[in-house]
Amino acid sequence: MQGLLFDESRQQPTAAGGDKPLYSDLQELYEGSKTCTKCRLAATRNNFVFGEGNPKARLVVIGEAPGADEDAQGRPFVGRSGQLLDKILLAVGFRREDVFICNIIKCRPPQNRNPQQDEIASCLPWLQNQLELIDPGMLLLLGRVAANTLLDNNLSMGAMRGKIIGWKKFDCVVTYHPAALLRNPNWKRGCWEDVQLMRRHYDTLQGKKSDSQP
Repeated sequence: MQGLLFDESRQQPTAAGGDKPLYSDLQELYEGSKTCTKCRLAATRNNFVFGEGNPKARLVVIGEAPGADEDAQGRPFVGRSGQLLDKILLAVGFRREDVFICNIIKCRPPQNRNPQQDEIASCLPWLQNQLELIDPGMLLLLGRVAANTLLDNNLSMGAMRGKIIGWKKFDCVVTYHPAALLRNPNWKRGCWEDVQLMRRHYDTLQGKKSDSQP
């Protein structure tokens, strides 16, 4: 799966006959992706849920897939789980507009089932381009599907949580998906520990960046 998302020999898609990236910013990428029909989910979606937030965010939050509310509004994390995500981020000093929020896939799977491998493979290039254009320092991965997909493993949440995972050029923190927290409130303490870890490491990275500047 990593090879699909980040082949180090591969750059952004280029226009025919040139070496200029096809997408120069997130708005161009959105315009180029919003009518995507690469997989079966295009036939059942109401909206392509591209993602939203700060185009220069140092933290990108990545979930699994849009749900019913997201599909209806065309925005990520706007239902009950989105309200909880906003509270979690705010508790460690991030407003929604400070970060960029998106999902592994951009269209809602029917009945909110897990995305299938061919659907993920079709959609990952859009996420690849988002991350290349935003160029964040950290990723917060919400839930096992998002984490297993990007980290290319089959590990449990317990094996991935509570640590900084270096992957490609990103430092990643894995925590529970807000929807899982709504079903299992006893997991909220673990999530709180995870996002505190994320905030501390984020501040360390920002400090290193500032120190390296003239």
